[in-house]
Amino acid sequence: MASLYHVSSALNRASIKEHGLDWRRMGSARGIAGSAAPEHEGCFLARSEQESRWFVRMNGTGGPVDVWQVDGIDVSELLTSAHGYGFFPDTIDPGQLTLIETDIPQERLDSSQVSRTPAFHSELVVRHIP
Repeated sequence: MASLYHVSSALNRASIKEHGLDWRRMGSARGIAGSAAPEHEGCFLARSEQESRWFVRMNGTGGPVDVWQVDGIDVSELLTSAHGYGFFPDTIDPGQLTLIETDIPQERLDSSQVSRTPAFHSELVVRHIP
């Protein structure tokens, strides 16, 4: 099972270390896209380190962000948002998380980077049930 990744405001670090990822605790900082409230009942997860970089560049929190490695969740457990991003429809325990990058400064996207979003990533999983 490959690791997944979560990008969050550095202001959320202490809460994530103590409580894990829980969208109901959102409030210390805006979401990565700049939202003041959760967009889904779940936690957005990047499917790869490359996709996590996209979320780092998307940073709409107003400050630096952290990157967390998430273990114990299979990519097939993710749901897909209307914008094509994967999210896990449950909380994630602190024991499944490893802080791998801290205090990454906010970057600005230019229009040439916007077209490279992983939002159009699709994955088809076919399971045969006898």
